[in-house]
Amino acid sequence: MHILIPAAGMGKRMGASQNKLRLSLLGQPLLAWTLQAIAAVPAIKWMGVIGQPEDFPVWQALIQDLDLPQPVTLIEGGATRQASVYNGLRALPAEATHVLIHDGARCLATSHLIERCVHALATHEGFVAAIPVKDTIKIVNADGVISHTPDRRSLWAAQTPQGFRVDYLLKGHAMAVSEGWDVTDDAALFERLGHPVHIVMGEETNLKITTPSDLPLAERILQHRREHGLGNRIP
Repeated sequence: MHILIPAAGMGKRMGASQNKLRLSLLGQPLLAWTLQAIAAVPAIKWMGVIGQPEDFPVWQALIQDLDLPQPVTLIEGGATRQASVYNGLRALPAEATHVLIHDGARCLATSHLIERCVHALATHEGFVAAIPVKDTIKIVNADGVISHTPDRRSLWAAQTPQGFRVDYLLKGHAMAVSEGWDVTDDAALFERLGHPVHIVMGEETNLKITTPSDLPLAERILQHRREHGLGNRIP
């Protein structure tokens, strides 16, 4: 199995002056936690980290220090996440037929979740890790007035990993370029092409590190796992 890890964002909402994945979390860069969780899954045979060239020396040193069992290829990203993933897809080894895509900023995803996603690609052409929405969601119009309250039972919050057939996803990204589609995740491209996208149960702790308040929460989650000997394999 091949996996692409978008890691090109500057983290403006984090208020950092550098790529947020270089920020320290319990003594390691955020990206280190992501890579180690993925590396613990034997089915993963290749990783592609999609980033900006100015970060490559840092990532190369990190990869060397971690001494991961899988080869890791650095891939230059684009101006947007969508463009970065398209670059990553075109840099996959020729034998790749299916791919996982996992945001580098979701550094709390466990190896258990990644394994579950690997297995999902054996039966599904496309899927997203997701969790049921707990809050009541309101649809609000341009005037700030609630127009609709959808049934919460049908609402899920999308996470990563997401997984797809490579040829279908490449076609989706090519069409997005030609048609000017702007999407927030790869599953949306699959949906536009009419392919079914299934749900794989995600994890409540699979947070995307986005704002400064996310870091202390991530530290507490990781410390809890350490204290209870859970590592990164807690289901």
